[in-house]
Amino acid sequence: MATLSRLNIIWTVTPLSDPGTPSQVIVYDHGQVIENPALIGRVAFVAVPWSADIILNSTQLSDAGTYRCVVSNPPEPGSPGIGELCLTILAPPSPPLCRSDGHSDEGGSMTLSCYVEEGVPIPELRWDKLEPDQLALPTNMEGDLKGTVRILNISAQNSGLYRCSVSNPLGTQSCLVNLAVHSAPHRAPGILQGVLLTLSMALVLLALLALVLWLHRSGRERKWRSGKEEEECYNEIRYTPSLLRQSFV
Repeated sequence: MATLSRLNIIWTVTPLSDPGTPSQVIVYDHGQVIENPALIGRVAFVAVPWSADIILNSTQLSDAGTYRCVVSNPPEPGSPGIGELCLTILAPPSPPLCRSDGHSDEGGSMTLSCYVEEGVPIPELRWDKLEPDQLALPTNMEGDLKGTVRILNISAQNSGLYRCSVSNPLGTQSCLVNLAVHSAPHRAPGILQGVLLTLSMALVLLALLALVLWLHRSGRERKWRSGKEEEECYNEIRYTPSLLRQSFV
């Protein structure tokens, strides 16, 4: 049996999140164990040198990828032993982020957006209106982790509480949006007629006032002319005797 003093075991991983940058996980070389600094305390050999198996604790989504093990023991002849496995990390959905964009005035349009950062398997996303009546809404998916609802020509009926739910076999998360549509005040049908009637009455009163002022002024002018004519007539009578006396001299 060959000695194991020169046994060499190398574990590497090609992350699913970044396939172009494989990295070293752990190495056993000439009796020494070398761990990736980012994995210290989480990765270890199970029973080296008798086994090349490793254990990975406190797994994270970033640990998912293709793991490769290469074993060699010089001067044994032959090619190194190579093994590969694909590690998938399952995770419940992260809490989603809800937001609303647009104009909440009546007649405008609104977009409700929901985004979830992570979840394996990919979470299913859906929008529902909860209040005043529960109603499932058609959701437009933008990629795997974002879903939107577009509401056009909104009215007071669109006001209410909306919920975005994200779920996979490991769990469900949700977020809420409260949409309040601002309606323009409705004018009573008789208000315009009342305004027009008020304006008409005001015009009539102004016309009557102008007529009264005109009549008053006309009466004063007639009185003034009448007084002046009487004065002229009195003066004429007053000076008539003198004229008669002069005619008989």
